[in-house]
Amino acid sequence: MVVVFFGTPAFAVPSLAALVASRHRVAAVVTQPDRPRGRGQKVSVSPVKALALDHHIPVLQPDRLREPTVADALRAYGPDIGVVAAYGKIIPDALLAIPRLGMINVHASVLPRYRGAAPIHRAVMHGDDETGVTIMRVVRELDAGPTFAVATRTIGPDETSDAVEEALATLGATLLLRTMDDIEGGKAVETPQDDARATYAARIVRED
Repeated sequence: MVVVFFGTPAFAVPSLAALVASRHRVAAVVTQPDRPRGRGQKVSVSPVKALALDHHIPVLQPDRLREPTVADALRAYGPDIGVVAAYGKIIPDALLAIPRLGMINVHASVLPRYRGAAPIHRAVMHGDDETGVTIMRVVRELDAGPTFAVATRTIGPDETSDAVEEALATLGATLLLRTMDDIEGGKAVETPQDDARATYAARIVRED
């Protein structure tokens, strides 16, 4: 399948790398604009952009996804499916409708628990002993789409969020490719989430 990939931080890198190494073709990558990062606040590219450039994949970095030029650019690639992994912005309906099979998301929790921006950090902060990755369909509501597949992993008593994130990123990449095969083969099953059980993982702020 022809894929357009949306992602920005290190969590998304294993998923993009798995797609690049697969029989699917990543036609373009959409990532956040270059911004100051780290203690020195030097402007640098995102981890996803760095990987895309290494593989000579076209990179789009729009400030606003609603700009008509963004939809025009994505439409020109003729994508079969869109894959999202920690992109960092809500994707508008106009873009969700472009891939013929829609868009799917690699989310770092067992949905409907921990919808939102910081599912890994919140799971560790709350003392959970298990977390996981969910592949879900992207819909207008935040992390509320039906799910395709889930994989779980224990959280060790002394593990920090960075270690859990690294493990979940690898787990998510494997689950993503399996789900892609099911979707392409017409075998994928979408399971609606139980909204009554949903919890929200708010973005981490300085006070946290």
